[in-house]
Amino acid sequence: MDFKDKLLMLGDRVAKLKDKIGTEESTKTSFVLPFLQNLGYDIFNPLEVTPECDCDYGTKKGEKIDYTVCLDGQPIMLIECKHWREDLDRHKAQLFRYYHVSKAKFGVLTNGIVYKFFSDLESQNKMDDKPFFEINLLDLKDSHIEKLKEFCHDQYNVENILNSATELKYINALRAYIVTESQSPTEDFVKFFTKQVYDGMVTKSVLDDFTPMVKRAFQLFTNDYVNERLKSAITPEMPAVDAPDGNEAASAEESKIITTEEELQGFYIVRAILCNTVDLNRVVDRDAQSYFAILFDNNNRKPICRLHFNGGKKYVETFDANKVGTKHLISSLNDIYQLSDTLINIVEYYLKGKSADCNN
Repeated sequence: MDFKDKLLMLGDRVAKLKDKIGTEESTKTSFVLPFLQNLGYDIFNPLEVTPECDCDYGTKKGEKIDYTVCLDGQPIMLIECKHWREDLDRHKAQLFRYYHVSKAKFGVLTNGIVYKFFSDLESQNKMDDKPFFEINLLDLKDSHIEKLKEFCHDQYNVENILNSATELKYINALRAYIVTESQSPTEDFVKFFTKQVYDGMVTKSVLDDFTPMVKRAFQLFTNDYVNERLKSAITPEMPAVDAPDGNEAASAEESKIITTEEELQGFYIVRAILCNTVDLNRVVDRDAQSYFAILFDNNNRKPICRLHFNGGKKYVETFDANKVGTKHLISSLNDIYQLSDTLINIVEYYLKGKSADCNN
């Protein structure tokens, strides 16, 4: 199992268990320690992961950081943990004190779900007020997972991390600013865009008129951008399936077939699942009266799955190497993602052209 899979599995575990975690201590043992273990650190070796390490600061004695992570006998990360319901921003000052008296280059503030990584990019030996990197186990993104890999035991290199940390910090800050302003634009933000398109004097009344327009413009831009990306990723041109010439009976039957939006959405989800496995031009749909088929190479003898969405209940029928179908009841289209392994296995079987157990 690779690093990404381990992290996704931990995210699923956190989502399922969090409502049953009632204390900070259980947050540490159930969420934080497995996270450090996934990074490749030996959580049972106190020379590598030290709990309750002393961090006395000035007249404050008995101060302890939850975990100190070490490599080659040197501290590299301080981990301060809070209960998963805690607002982490309220506890930055505590991590700031610990960071000041430690040789570790990175401080991590976490509630077991969100991990905020701090360093001293602005002033040496003084922890920055804002994190340069943040990851949420309940909302994992590929770019974040790739960045997190740099903190793994076998890949850790402080120079490599710091080289991109400053840029990453400000990119994240700009992104957060754009998101906030596009959802609830301030007067200065609206004024800037209004001046780009409006020739008159920008009065309070004009700003009031333009505020909802600016917000709507950002929403439309975002929707258009996402739709274009989806089209390019999962809906390339597909070969058409024409009825045989002169076959009036077949044409009459086809006229009764209605392809629904829900069937198309299911088709797009299947293609999204298979996008890293096969050229999507080889994943083709063929609708029928009783089901919506998704085929490999537009070949009826190579079914990937069938969508049975025309009845009261909805089923996805998957196939094994012997073309034996198994129907799976789904309550929403998102349930199709739970069949990812089965769908990938049958396509890999067609690609290899040999027997495989595709319904494991």
